[in-house]
Amino acid sequence: MDRSQKADSVAQLNAVFKEAGVVVVTRNLGMSVAQSTELRSKMREAGASYKVAKNRLAVLATKDTDYAGIADYLSGPTALAYSTDPVAAAKAAVEFAKTTDRIEIVGGSMGGQLLDEAGVKALASMPSLDELRAKLVGLVNAPATKIAQVVNAPAAKLARVFGAYAAKDAA
Repeated sequence: MDRSQKADSVAQLNAVFKEAGVVVVTRNLGMSVAQSTELRSKMREAGASYKVAKNRLAVLATKDTDYAGIADYLSGPTALAYSTDPVAAAKAAVEFAKTTDRIEIVGGSMGGQLLDEAGVKALASMPSLDELRAKLVGLVNAPATKIAQVVNAPAAKLARVFGAYAAKDAA
């Protein structure tokens, strides 16, 4: 890479760090191309991205962002998983790490909060933003459904009573 390519790479990473909700640092322990492709596709499905970046350039890109603390994790063969959803990248990385021993979760950061390996795994166990929204909508709709059932219950009971009297009179 020449100097201008490095500057472009730092600028792109800096933009990523300014937009990301979470950044997870992983250590690559000799993944094959097929495994790397599979990981990237799982990240895309989850709404996250996975990028191998030179450690020195990534450290430069973290300056003046909330993710400056991850610079300590950037040593050796590392890669960055990131997403705007605070759970997506962590969940995808942890799930993939369970299937292979070729990738290791080093740590990460959620905004200004630095996370160690256990923190990233705890974050991955949380429901995603879409799941939380669905639960919230379900909780909001539940009282309305119960009210409709309560309002309709007396009418249904009355209809059953009339039906029973009609059957009794017919017999």
